[in-house]
Amino acid sequence: MDALGDAHIRPEIEVGPIRPPQRLAPFSHALGAEVHPIDIPDQLGDDDQGSAFGRLILLHDPAGHEAWNGTMRLVAYVQAEVEAALAMDPLLPEVAWSWLADALGVAEGETSSSFGPVRVTALGGTVTSTTSVRYGDIAGQPRSHQLELRASWTATDLVLDHHLEAFCEVLAAAAGLPPVGVTEL
Repeated sequence: MDALGDAHIRPEIEVGPIRPPQRLAPFSHALGAEVHPIDIPDQLGDDDQGSAFGRLILLHDPAGHEAWNGTMRLVAYVQAEVEAALAMDPLLPEVAWSWLADALGVAEGETSSSFGPVRVTALGGTVTSTTSVRYGDIAGQPRSHQLELRASWTATDLVLDHHLEAFCEVLAAAAGLPPVGVTEL
């Protein structure tokens, strides 16, 4: 997985290895990622998580896998806290999916791309927006709102650092970070 070491990742995103699934493919590697805005002092406790976090799992089967339409499958999971107004927006799932499709260069309604450095096929997934209310012993903030994006795609090339960069771009968007080069006033 040395190919992932060349990825250009925003300084707000911390990426590190995590335990991969063992039975999905003969070879696997997993990365965890978490957003920590650099302009806010670290106020997270040991059990807290940043505003957004995710996992990117690389599965490789040299013999290929019919359902994957290839030999290298990437599985992504992103979870982010979102504001109430955003959580209630009926277009949130479409917008969140567009973050991934744009990062991978997949046109609307398509499931494959040969966009720039990222080449994918068999893209699919789900977007879920939830609102939680806690009661009793676990009572906390009155309501919390989360966005979850789960997706998988087949890499048709072995330039995996670009796939990691696309994943981190989605994670940054979910966390509400401004685009690279844009400063919030």
